[in-house]
Amino acid sequence: MNLFDSLQIRDITFRNRIAVSPMCEYSAEDGFTNDWHLVHLGARAVGGAGTILTEAIAVLPEGRISPADLGIWKDAHIENLARIVRFLHQHGAVAGTQLAHAGFKASTAVPWTQPGTYVPVGEGGWRPIYSSTTKGFTPEAVQPEALTTLGIARVVTAFADAARRTLDAGFELVEIHGAHGYLVHQFLSPLVNTRTDQYGGTFENRTRLLREIIEAVRKVWPERLPLWLRISASDWTEGGWTIEDSVALAKQVKPLGVDLIDSSSGGIVPSAKIPLGPGYQTPFAERIRHEAGILTGAVGMITSPEQAQHILGTGQADMVLLARELLRDPYWPLRAAHALKQQVAWPKQYERARW
Repeated sequence: MNLFDSLQIRDITFRNRIAVSPMCEYSAEDGFTNDWHLVHLGARAVGGAGTILTEAIAVLPEGRISPADLGIWKDAHIENLARIVRFLHQHGAVAGTQLAHAGFKASTAVPWTQPGTYVPVGEGGWRPIYSSTTKGFTPEAVQPEALTTLGIARVVTAFADAARRTLDAGFELVEIHGAHGYLVHQFLSPLVNTRTDQYGGTFENRTRLLREIIEAVRKVWPERLPLWLRISASDWTEGGWTIEDSVALAKQVKPLGVDLIDSSSGGIVPSAKIPLGPGYQTPFAERIRHEAGILTGAVGMITSPEQAQHILGTGQADMVLLARELLRDPYWPLRAAHALKQQVAWPKQYERARW
């Protein structure tokens, strides 16, 4: 398996194994994309990435991380997204989006304006929702409201409606965000899910919301198109979600129509001690791939072509997702092909700059 091998998932062919990981740009108004998003995402398609995932895109307005996040909670969002999708397709990339709900990590300030702060209710912010009690992510957070069963049903419907809008915009790939302490992860993790109803307690109950979302999305998302799931494969905290849980979850969701597990970690509690380092999350992708028999994506501090090739060549994952490295260099895939002595197509407008 090589970095520049194509990959077929359902009816979609990915031209290589390089994906742009979802990265919040905090540049939207009322959830709408604008020229920034077109240029940001479009540059990565021109640069040779096989898959372009938008940032986390909120299925409900209160599901945004910040007031400047993208949204897909109303049909009016479709037209601007479709413009971006058309450009990505014109340059050979699979266009994907990550459907998300921030849960109790919502209503935060844009990072470069007021780092680490929250936007109060009535001052541009809103009251977040949470899986269980009214405890916030941090003491400074806007105190959330616990979800009722009716509220849960509304969230499930919102994910399905968002998937339908995603299809109308022309996307070929949907990823459900179940990681990083956002709403789905808040149900999965025993560290914060203290519910005593059918959505809390046992592993089966804590995974129920995610399974309901997957089933609802798959009812509107065509069989011919791939569905990915991002999870935090470990909470990095005693008593929390573990890699063993992640393997069991992967086995649960594969028959429901999930094609690939995007294997990240952490984010549910601010006190977690995460051993950051090159490829620190890749072992999670490897275990899930081999023990659950499902495609996986490796993400987290993957920076060099040789590192990415090693991950794939040794069977640790089927895709690599790059984030910060593609912010530094949107043409990283073209440079990687040169470094690995692989022949790939360049945009005709750039051919004169080929090595």
